Amino acid sequence: MVSVGVIGAGLMGTTHARTLATAVPGAELTAISDTVSEQAERLAHEVAVDRVYGDAPELIHDPGVDAVIIASTAPTHEEFALACLQAGKPVLCEKPLAATAAAARQVLDAEAALGRRLVQVGFMRRFDPGYRELKAALDGGAIGAPLIAYSTHRAPTVPDAFDSEMVITDTVVHDVDTIRWMLGQEMTGVTVLAGRPTSQAPAGVHDPQMVVFECSGGVLVHVEAFVRAQYGYDIRCEVVGEAGTLTLSPPATALVHRDGHATVDLPQRFQERFADAYIAELTAWIASIADGTPVGASAWDGHAATVICEAAVESQKTHRPVAIDLSDKPSLYAAQPEELLVAGH
Repeated sequence: MVSVGVIGAGLMGTTHARTLATAVPGAELTAISDTVSEQAERLAHEVAVDRVYGDAPELIHDPGVDAVIIASTAPTHEEFALACLQAGKPVLCEKPLAATAAAARQVLDAEAALGRRLVQVGFMRRFDPGYRELKAALDGGAIGAPLIAYSTHRAPTVPDAFDSEMVITDTVVHDVDTIRWMLGQEMTGVTVLAGRPTSQAPAGVHDPQMVVFECSGGVLVHVEAFVRAQYGYDIRCEVVGEAGTLTLSPPATALVHRDGHATVDLPQRFQERFADAYIAELTAWIASIADGTPVGASAWDGHAATVICEAAVESQKTHRPVAIDLSDKPSLYAAQPEELLVAGH
């Protein structure tokens, strides 16, 4: 049994704590930490955890905690991830790996110096059944060589504080990791386009945005990010190849025909759309701790996503294409065991 502590009792910490407490074999949720004591106590009571900390390093160094989930605010990720590495404890760090590329590099270099992987970054789409099937078909040559990829990320609404830059760093970052993982190619350039904003966006905020990436293998990637789409949480993906196309099918749901209309329910929150992915992600993470073989997005993937998003933000601000430099990859990340990344392992 792996004893897990969760840092952060907000939205993501609560999502992970509930999943761990109810749906992940081999895991025992034993500690919660949050600087807001009321939030920590509320979550601890809900998931029946006795150990509550206001200070995250106390949780990390608790000898009764075997592994840590970091679900606190992005600026804290570097400090807490480094503390986990120093303590020799496996850590699942929610995206981003760190708030800046420089900070993410610090975590990457610290893990590389250890000579073994302890960090997994919380890009849960890698564990989604639909994305897994799409990647398997692509790797199997179902459509020949990929030429173009489209990724759509629409959410019904976000807080007013969610600005133009966050559309990239908090939304497009998922598409960045998904495309890198699916294609097995690095991104080499990015151009961000912002046209007419929705009337739902605060003054000066660009929403939606179109982001075009160039990849090392020549594939062009088009990402649409629209976080105030109103109608629902809608995630789409399509890959166009030399011999056909692959399209991500939506989760199974009922099609209702009534009163001259055909309707289908759409999820309103990411927790609904990716419920199975979160369970599979945590299940695979716990299993990897037991058998010593890390799976999922690595610290290198977290660093790469942060570098790419910083380049996209620069393009957003300058209105020009920006080159992406992902050189100097540590040898520790030369190969990743994708064959082990399956639900339930």
